[in-house]
Amino acid sequence: MTIVECPENTVIIREGEPGDDFFVVLSGGIDVIKALGTPDERLLASRGVGDFVGELSLVNPDGLRVASVRTRDLSQLWRMDHRDFETLLYKEKALALEMIRALSERLTYAHNMTIQDLHEKNQELQEAYDDLKAAHEQIVEKEKLERELQLAHEIQQSLLPPHLPEVPGFEFGALMYPARAVGGDFYDLFQLDADRVGLVIGDVADKGVPSAMVMAQTRALIYAEAALELTPAQVLQQVNIHLMQMGTPKMFVTVLYGVLDARTRQFSYARAGHELPLRYCEGQVAQILPAGKGQPLSLFDTPTFDEQTLTVEPDTLLLFYTDGMVDCRNPAGEAFGLNRVKTLFAQSTALPAQEICKNLRENLCAFQQNAPQDDDVTILVLRTKDD
Repeated sequence: MTIVECPENTVIIREGEPGDDFFVVLSGGIDVIKALGTPDERLLASRGVGDFVGELSLVNPDGLRVASVRTRDLSQLWRMDHRDFETLLYKEKALALEMIRALSERLTYAHNMTIQDLHEKNQELQEAYDDLKAAHEQIVEKEKLERELQLAHEIQQSLLPPHLPEVPGFEFGALMYPARAVGGDFYDLFQLDADRVGLVIGDVADKGVPSAMVMAQTRALIYAEAALELTPAQVLQQVNIHLMQMGTPKMFVTVLYGVLDARTRQFSYARAGHELPLRYCEGQVAQILPAGKGQPLSLFDTPTFDEQTLTVEPDTLLLFYTDGMVDCRNPAGEAFGLNRVKTLFAQSTALPAQEICKNLRENLCAFQQNAPQDDDVTILVLRTKDD
């Protein structure tokens, strides 16, 4: 038997190693640690003067240490080997009984700690399972929503004209891309009779599925009323009556609906709060068409509409668009603006009508860069051409 002095943080017993030493604390203190130096490290107990450690490896058949022991501060320890330990127990019956009592207490404590640890682990596993289950439900719900949005997108795209009218002396182009899977912008071009074509472009004051539903209602109502030989203003007035009756709170609609008469080359339209069209004539600059007061649909019982009629001369182009184009912003927060629209429109007039739409869209994307698209964008072009 010897007395050893160990500095602070000295490991005197290492878990998993064979051991043949038994220690009694004479001064200082020691810590009993499980999984020392690993992420699962845990303090099992702290021992002081008069306590002992290392007895389990001396009585276990495999002789392996079940935990590590490290000095907490400068400590003096009474150290004995296996033979000294057995001799002491044989001679000192009272000591043997005391050690049995201490072992029993430690085993009881270890048993209780194991039960507590298992309870905590089970609780952690249950929480992890609940979190995983909730995450799975969220993923399933997200996938369901994505499928529904994709279906809504396909339905909305199916509402657009599958092909544009072919009218001698005129050419049309159109392009729409929503800020989300579905949007509130819409356009349509439809043949009213052999000489006349209906043209409509609109914007519901919101984005997403609710605005797409109002958009579909408005488009269907315009299409139905346009077949009744009404003027553009009368068509919009009837549509407004229906929308007010159905109730679309906080979702007003800006619309421009017009009729092109290919025989007379007259284009008559009514504007309900929508963006002003641009006209380009050969050799001139792009100009905003004359405007009067025009109020959106679904706000007032009897809104005022801006009614205009113009003759579409040869070598003339008309550009219709929604506010998403002029309001588009780049990463610095700068708006695309009407001046850029007018300049690009004038520079693109040599292109076919559909290519003008694509060119405007490409320039808009280049300006926007990686900034988010805040609003739907729709572009519609009417141009004259040789018969």
